[in-house]
Amino acid sequence: MLKKSISFYTATAVVVSNMIGTGVFTSLGFQVAGIHSGFAILLLWFLGGIASLLGALCYGELGAALPRSGGEYNYLSKIYHPAVGFLSGWVSATVGFAAPVAAASMAFAGYLKKGTDIPSFTIANTDISSSLIATGIILLVSGIHFLKVHIGSRFQNIFTTVSILTILLIIVSGLLSGRTGDAHFRPDHSALHDLASSSFAISFFFVSFAYSGWNAAAYIAGEMNQVQENLPKALLRGTFIVTLLYILLNFVFLYTTPIAQMAGQKEVGFISATYIFGSIGGKIMAIIIAIKLISTISSMTLAGPRIMSVMGEDLSLFKILSVKNKNEVPAFAILIQSAIALVFVFTASFDQVITFIGFTLNLFTFLTVLGMMILRKQQPELPRPFKTPFYPLTPLLFLMISLWLIYFGIADKPLVSLAAVATVLSGLIFYFIGKRQLR
Repeated sequence: MLKKSISFYTATAVVVSNMIGTGVFTSLGFQVAGIHSGFAILLLWFLGGIASLLGALCYGELGAALPRSGGEYNYLSKIYHPAVGFLSGWVSATVGFAAPVAAASMAFAGYLKKGTDIPSFTIANTDISSSLIATGIILLVSGIHFLKVHIGSRFQNIFTTVSILTILLIIVSGLLSGRTGDAHFRPDHSALHDLASSSFAISFFFVSFAYSGWNAAAYIAGEMNQVQENLPKALLRGTFIVTLLYILLNFVFLYTTPIAQMAGQKEVGFISATYIFGSIGGKIMAIIIAIKLISTISSMTLAGPRIMSVMGEDLSLFKILSVKNKNEVPAFAILIQSAIALVFVFTASFDQVITFIGFTLNLFTFLTVLGMMILRKQQPELPRPFKTPFYPLTPLLFLMISLWLIYFGIADKPLVSLAAVATVLSGLIFYFIGKRQLR
């Protein structure tokens, strides 16, 4: 029997670390390019947090009722059909976790270079030094999680604590440093104009990516202590913590840094830190932010391979993914995810990685929350230690927001959305090959 080695604190840490990643340190530069009202921008981040909390409440019910590792793969297989669950697992295995690991490692390299002045080494318009740094951190974190579950959990807890302390340091220091930014926070006419603009809609898409990861604890449910009690609590507490930190952090960015300096820039954390701490302090903070990003890479390395492992247990074609080492760690799945992440590092740009995964993540969270409502109808007698409050309003609000994001993704990025759909559907080929082998 698999030992339950993941505590409530670690599960919460996985949620926090999956959410606090590249998005919050890169999104604001794109938002202020079209939105100048601080009120409108903070409302964006507040709405993103509300949507995530709605989703966490729904996943809390599903996770308590169907307590097995695998997240959407587990839920969708049981509610709809194993093929639907497989497609979610296929996306998670191919891009859902590996791509964000790659994005976080690329951001890690960018912040580390700004903090240490590591020179760039370019071949064919590719910064080889950044790629090598990203490769090194992926291999290091994967190696740690390859050892034992409790070692990986302890590593996760430490770096999540560092992550939260880093953000708190920026928030407190920014508030004490004095206002040097030019954004206003009044709900005036210009704020209302920004709320009705297309830029607000575009920015909400980036915010939704920054909040992705609120469902991360569901992927490791099978290894959690007292899962039916701890999983809903971990999802809700982790999401609430991140929502509060995101709103405060973006307020500090806007409070301390002129909008013109951030517009169109990715490293807004470094730019703001320079205004707060000075040039030397900004470099030190860039290094600290880089260290913080290790927790994001770690949390996805902890959660992602568990989905592949469960798929390997269910389908003979992918049996090798369920192979565990002597310490019950899904070793081969970790190797595969890390290899895919390295492919992204050397072949895709940061923007391409972010855009591609956004559509697929929204699609499967929509199906999962809808599935929670279907499961209530299909199996009303199923024990539900945790029930979603304010049902059915809670899931319906989440579904409306998700549908809007899916529609916007198709309308604004049709080619990328089609590529994402093609990636999803390509999984059906492997699913039916695997099913045939069982005959």
